Amino acid sequence: MKKVVILDYGSGNLRSAERALARVGADVTVTADAQAALDADGLVVPGVGAFAACMDGLRAVDGPRIIDRRLAGGRPVLGICVGMQILFERGVEHGHDAEGCGEWPGVVEPLEAPVLPHMGWNTVDAPTGSVLFDGLADERFYFVHSYGVRDFPLAAEGGPPSPLAKPKVTWAEHGDRFVAGVENGPLSATQFHPEKSGDAGAALLTNWLNTLA
Repeated sequence: MKKVVILDYGSGNLRSAERALARVGADVTVTADAQAALDADGLVVPGVGAFAACMDGLRAVDGPRIIDRRLAGGRPVLGICVGMQILFERGVEHGHDAEGCGEWPGVVEPLEAPVLPHMGWNTVDAPTGSVLFDGLADERFYFVHSYGVRDFPLAAEGGPPSPLAKPKVTWAEHGDRFVAGVENGPLSATQFHPEKSGDAGAALLTNWLNTLA
């Protein structure tokens, strides 16, 4: 049984995430303890609310360092909703520009859509070879957000050559196109809530658990 820590930094659907992961067979602990977060087979970083407030909470429990240390050792991390957004460089909300964890270049900004928030079920466009979305073509996932990443330069074609594999990026549309998921070595993330996405979300979490050593 894989040991998973959900990082408790004062934000996110902690209990629903805990139940969803337990449902698919994980041994789940919800804690802010840094050593437990470092030692777990997998770390989940949830997030609900404003980008800047989530970053303040994350820093209060040394979250950016925990994430960095895990990734440096190739240890899996999964960000969910604002827990995905804070992995990017910056977030711009209500005119306030906040610094993120900087694991990926990119800016979290308001979606350009006639109706916000983007709330409810939506399909996604997953890339060939996706592990998270394996077996989940045409499934729908549950979104609740008004902000997103609309441009992901690290995944763009025609960039400078690199020995590192490009991230696998999953997109969705609501008004315009935005990042719905990322798979980048040990670092994965979804803009939607797998813990609220029924059987499709459970299957995605199972796919992630199966990547844990």
